Amino acid sequence: MDSSEETAREIQALRERVSSLSAAILRVSASLDLATVLQEVVDAARTLTAARYGIITTIDGAGGVREFVTSGFTPEEKRRFAEWPDGPRLFAHLRDLPGPVRLAEFPAYVRALGFSADLIRSKTFQGTPMRHRGVHVGSFFLAEKEGAAAFTNEDEDLLVLFASQAATAIANARVHHREQRARADLEALVETSPVGVVVFDAQSGLPVSFNREARRIVETLRTAGRPAEELLQVVNCRFSDGSELALGEMSLVRTLCNATTMRAEEILLSVPDGRSVRTLINVTPIRGAHGEVVSVVVTMQDLAPLEELERLRAEFLGMVSHELRAPLTSIKGSAAAVLGAAPALPRAEMLQFFRIVDSQADHMQGLIGNLLDAGRIEAGTLSVDPEPSEVSALVDQARNTFLSGGARHAVHIDLPPDLPRVMADRDRIVQVINNLLSNAARHSPESSPIRLEAARDGVHVAVSVRDEGRGVPPEMLGRLFRKHVALSGGNAESGLVATGLGLAICKGLVEAHGGRIRAESAGVGQGARFTFTLPAVEREDSGGPVRPAAGEARAQRDAARGKPRILVVDDDPQALRHMRDALAQAGYAVVVTGDPDEVPGLIRTEKPQLVLLDLMLPRTDGIELMARVPELSDLPVIFISGYGRDETIARAFKSGAADYIVKPFSPTELTARVGAALRTHAGPEPFVLAGLAIDYERRRVTVNGSAVALTATEYELLRILSVNAGRVVTSESLLRQAWRARASTDTGPVRAFVKKLRAKLGDDAEYPTYIFNERGVGYRMPNPGEP
Repeated sequence: MDSSEETAREIQALRERVSSLSAAILRVSASLDLATVLQEVVDAARTLTAARYGIITTIDGAGGVREFVTSGFTPEEKRRFAEWPDGPRLFAHLRDLPGPVRLAEFPAYVRALGFSADLIRSKTFQGTPMRHRGVHVGSFFLAEKEGAAAFTNEDEDLLVLFASQAATAIANARVHHREQRARADLEALVETSPVGVVVFDAQSGLPVSFNREARRIVETLRTAGRPAEELLQVVNCRFSDGSELALGEMSLVRTLCNATTMRAEEILLSVPDGRSVRTLINVTPIRGAHGEVVSVVVTMQDLAPLEELERLRAEFLGMVSHELRAPLTSIKGSAAAVLGAAPALPRAEMLQFFRIVDSQADHMQGLIGNLLDAGRIEAGTLSVDPEPSEVSALVDQARNTFLSGGARHAVHIDLPPDLPRVMADRDRIVQVINNLLSNAARHSPESSPIRLEAARDGVHVAVSVRDEGRGVPPEMLGRLFRKHVALSGGNAESGLVATGLGLAICKGLVEAHGGRIRAESAGVGQGARFTFTLPAVEREDSGGPVRPAAGEARAQRDAARGKPRILVVDDDPQALRHMRDALAQAGYAVVVTGDPDEVPGLIRTEKPQLVLLDLMLPRTDGIELMARVPELSDLPVIFISGYGRDETIARAFKSGAADYIVKPFSPTELTARVGAALRTHAGPEPFVLAGLAIDYERRRVTVNGSAVALTATEYELLRILSVNAGRVVTSESLLRQAWRARASTDTGPVRAFVKKLRAKLGDDAEYPTYIFNERGVGYRMPNPGEP
């Protein structure tokens, strides 16, 4: 009887365990959200074995920890465990064991491995690996079985069965996440495409999705307050051969079901009230498993921008023809007057005609030079030869050139006496200033002065030309630097008539120097201000070579140990070769890659000082890569892209970019922008706080005048904290910058080196003067000006 009851109890216990296992498997399989699945796995493992604590870790393809999820821990216990310096190494050891591990004396086991066991409060321990199709995807670890009993063979067997199902659930969740990500990427690509995309359901004949550009095109035809679908009943299609088709007079369902592929058909879409839009349309039917059409994808490109480009091209050619025709007419007329005169003209009159021919030939040469410059800028082949130059000399030469050309405006110059020299190709910058002065003179009355000013702007010098003329409408400011922009329909009272080539050439020349140019105006009738920047030369040794700003000085110090290192990331081999050659010729050491996955490793091993990052990369884009790779946030990053749209550039700068270069670009512009970014990212002037002084150029640290000997890592730690004085630097950021370490919770090295550094500086940890601890976050040094 006793044996039967024992058997019955065992059967009942087995049923309960199987029931619990089934319920746990159902819970972990009920969701495809990875975070939810991981939490359910660790919670279910605790429930199945009556364990107090549970931890699950998953690993990536390189064997590193990807996720770390806990169960049963209080917030304080979780925080202390996450900060445990030996934690990552212990989990790495447990992860590499060939199978499950069950321990009755967990603290003793941990100490035997050489790790600290101060945080281990549980004696019993059970670890179980998770494998999916033979691949190790992670492990879960359980501790402190209820009632202080040891984990049993039955617990281990149950967990092994559960682990196989949990691994499958985790793998499915990851596949789902990747599919969702791919779908989101595709939807984002379609949504932001410059071509309109509409998808029609063949069975209902109704559109099921519009992207942003398609909605914009439809909006130009839709009647306010009426649904977009109503357009299908009123839109008329006029084809390039003159034939017309009214959509409302045909069965759209039948047409879609019988749709055939159509490519690049120019169609004018119009509505009865006369509104229309000319489009280039492609039609692609999507067929089901049995060959029937299930949906139709229609792409449409608004041809208005192309027509506007054609109009601008015709205007540009007309402007060039007019500008060349005027001096040619004068030359032809003067030559005809001399050759056709009978009797021959007196010598004085002939000389006068020859002077006209000479001046008009010079004028034509200038026009042709502008055309050639515009072409070089467009092709990215414009080159400049910068050298240290006095701003006052450049301004004075430009003013003299401007006034000698017959200008009648007064030019007022305002330059501060302490302006640093600038890196400038003197002839080209004089050309820029002269163009801006001529532009101001064309659009302001002769009685009003033109003001020419300059001021220090960080590591640049900003030069401004300001007039009191017609001003510029706010909506036109962003278009002024394009080739030949006509404003306000030629109404001289409402704004500028045209900018011709001058401002476009100014933009190209300034950017080739590594600077920027911008226009400002309060509106029509309020005048305009044009400002451009040039890299500053901060200091010079008398009789010696010019020494630029602090960033460039640091680059020279680095060059003494090895050339400044630049990492270039671009999947275009030709672009990589172009940038590598240009940077190498300029004296940089260049590391190149076309694989974005290699970026974190290259930053750690090659230690670049700057990164050139292509916006469009395989499987990702540069902005997303900056968000995903924390090492990039510690370096100046210059984006390179063929996209020059304002919103794209704004997104890049918002993500933390140091600069943005639009392809194509010249080697001169590339190296100038790299140099400017390095100077901007360089360290500050010598740092002085209380008795502590840091001379960055000589890497010398003193306290109350006495030199302090620091190791390379100690100095780098102090440098990072001091250049960020007033801000908290997280322990993770210090690990990345001073140790070039992967993102890690092991902040032990930081704490240890801060302790050593404080000891050498004589800084009391309880009442610090130099290095303050922000508990749980990182460290900071106060600004020298803080009370």
